[in-house]
Amino acid sequence: MPADIETQLLALSPLDGRYAGKVDALRPIFSEYGLIAARVRVEIEWLLALADEAGIAELASLTGAQAARLRELAGTFSVADAARVKAIERTTNHDVKAVEYFIKERLADDAELGPSLEFVHFACTSEDINNLSYALMLARARADVLLPAIDGLVAKLREMAHAHADLPMLARTHGQTASPTTVGKELANVVARLARQREVLARLPMPGKINGAVGNYNAHVAAYPEIDWPAFSRRFVESLGLSWQPYTTQIEPHDGIAETCDAMKRISTICIDLCRDVWGYISLGYFRQAVKAGEVGSSTMPHKVNPIDFENAEGNFGVGNALFEHFAAKLPVSRWQRDLTDSTVLRALGTAFGHALIGFDALMRGLDKLSVNPERLAADLDASWEVLAEAVQTVMRRYGLPSPYEQLKALTRGQGIDEASMRAFIGSLDLPADAKQRLLDMTPGSYTGLAGRLAGGI
Repeated sequence: MPADIETQLLALSPLDGRYAGKVDALRPIFSEYGLIAARVRVEIEWLLALADEAGIAELASLTGAQAARLRELAGTFSVADAARVKAIERTTNHDVKAVEYFIKERLADDAELGPSLEFVHFACTSEDINNLSYALMLARARADVLLPAIDGLVAKLREMAHAHADLPMLARTHGQTASPTTVGKELANVVARLARQREVLARLPMPGKINGAVGNYNAHVAAYPEIDWPAFSRRFVESLGLSWQPYTTQIEPHDGIAETCDAMKRISTICIDLCRDVWGYISLGYFRQAVKAGEVGSSTMPHKVNPIDFENAEGNFGVGNALFEHFAAKLPVSRWQRDLTDSTVLRALGTAFGHALIGFDALMRGLDKLSVNPERLAADLDASWEVLAEAVQTVMRRYGLPSPYEQLKALTRGQGIDEASMRAFIGSLDLPADAKQRLLDMTPGSYTGLAGRLAGGI
């Protein structure tokens, strides 16, 4: 048996088993290796900032070659390097201290850097390194993986909205026949929602702090009282591309992570809404699904072509949302200045984003298989002449005819209305000739308002 198959079969999480290949883009970011690599980067950038900008007499400015060596250590950090950090952790029983020792170990042979090594992790608490590492991981995941996935989905839905902008479709409010829309307009609604939430996600700040054991720069001031540590902290955090968090306890309060999780939850919820609607439209026959050779829809019913991609997407978005909801509710809460409940929870961030990514992938697969069934759409519209009651009673209101709503209610509510009976009712109305003709020319398929224009403009 190939080793990769055995690994997948024995994986506890489907993200590392059945769906492993679909979350590869997140693996270098949210894995244990990704976390350790981010910590190494933060530690090294902190050392470089102290040397270059703090004006510490005991820490000489580093040469270009020395700075390059330090950044190379972070830039080429490998899985083997992470394994060495884990080996050190088996002795320290402290993951961040193990990173500090790893850096010192790797630089111990450099006589010029030697005097600088005790400034690795200078005045830092572990949370100074961890909060910045997680912020960098989230920023990278957002930019490199999540926003491209969302953008791809929005582009696909926009393309479909434009292609079917004018294709009429019976709407179903409360599951009952309602004023017609178009296929494109219904998709355009989703595009608008996703695009708005995408911008919210993209604009969210990624806060970070580096201010010591309880957020007051105690150790910093004890060693170097002359340095403006808040200003230095701000410059450092912002140099990483993050937003400076000036007021904290030992931990950065995680409100920014909660905001990101809430934004992802809204995006996933919109996608769940889409999955359920498309599932229903497939059931009604409005959409057909492409048949793939060799696929089986049911183990006992040979005719089945099930909407499995939309069901898979809905399920994975749901799992991700359960985690996002927990993160948003739990992470901003910490006992007094620090407890460790956030530590184990933060390690599960990648799991939530992984399920969301699988959801995007499955949803895109499902959309790619869809084709519209215009005959079925037309048949439903032609069987639903009662939907023109809204148009007729509204025109009657304009021209002052008595009890227009009540008249149409009596004619249509619970009644079997067809083309002939609707046209006969319109013909009996005392309306101006042009208004009457406009109503007589109307069909359920033409009564779509501005749906086509709205869909085409998205």
